[in-house]
Amino acid sequence: MALSKAALAAVRAITRMRPDIASTYDDQRKLEDATARLTVASPHCRIDDATATAPDGYRIALRVFTPLDIDFSLKRGLHVNEDYRGTILLFHGGGWANGDVSFYTDCCMRTALKLERRVVAVDYRRSPEYRFPTALEDCYAATRQLFAGQILSDINPERIVLLGDSAGGNLAAGVSLLARERGDFRPHTQVLLYPLTYNDHSETTIFDSVRDNGDDFLLTRRNIVDYVDMYLRDEADYTDPHFAPLLAPSLADMPRTLLISAEYDPLRDEGETFAARLEADGSPVECYRLLDAVHGYFLYPSVLSLVRDTYRLIANFLDNAPLPETEKDSWLHLLGTV
Repeated sequence: MALSKAALAAVRAITRMRPDIASTYDDQRKLEDATARLTVASPHCRIDDATATAPDGYRIALRVFTPLDIDFSLKRGLHVNEDYRGTILLFHGGGWANGDVSFYTDCCMRTALKLERRVVAVDYRRSPEYRFPTALEDCYAATRQLFAGQILSDINPERIVLLGDSAGGNLAAGVSLLARERGDFRPHTQVLLYPLTYNDHSETTIFDSVRDNGDDFLLTRRNIVDYVDMYLRDEADYTDPHFAPLLAPSLADMPRTLLISAEYDPLRDEGETFAARLEADGSPVECYRLLDAVHGYFLYPSVLSLVRDTYRLIANFLDNAPLPETEKDSWLHLLGTV
């Protein structure tokens, strides 16, 4: 399914006007901060602050979004508390350098209300001030402490869902790999939205989507290279599976995974290949491609069909909510069983 000529021309024009990421990421932070200040809190969602402790003693800021006015009839047979459906632990995107919990506040409120779950967002330390694996270890520490009941007293570990978009999806997959290796806790479920999973985004990469979608669709191949260069410490990090999960020797015994890719995203193919690897190694996975979508669309207004469809797919995955037949031409179901 192709974008209309007018939409394609607009996206290309915006992409070509965007400045170099490596020299302007701080300006982008300031713009995001200004945008975040315009966010209007929903009266249907309570917002609380919390913290987790990193291995080096750093206090990781967390923000907890609790949906209110939920029909208590839904809680029959479940614990009557704020964790009745479960808790989503959200790792934000932004190339590990941009984005933060304040910028994602609207997205977090919306996710809490639409999926009827509490959302805990992690304000991990960002690059280039803090390089790999600081962000990953911050996310791991927050996840371990959430599973241990040290952040929220009423948590049910079996109903914790890891959710990340873009770099946040990369971090969620990395946390799951570390959890499998270290044995401190075991995530049961993760949702990865257009994640980075591979280490080569050069013009000679094995993935066609990097070349086909790498110049005209908002996130460019050059952007990805710049973000990665700002994130990693040295050449050895490029081959670390905790940065590039596709390089893991095995993806067996990983959490049940929903992966959603975007048709016009440079990262599309590596995300879908990661899902295929999960399936090949015996881990349960569902994979969908959102048609006519570009990287980062999950932050768009919820009235857009792409965003609505994404929540429908997530609700179907988490709660077996039915998918409307009329919407099924908006995505491709690539792996798994409906």
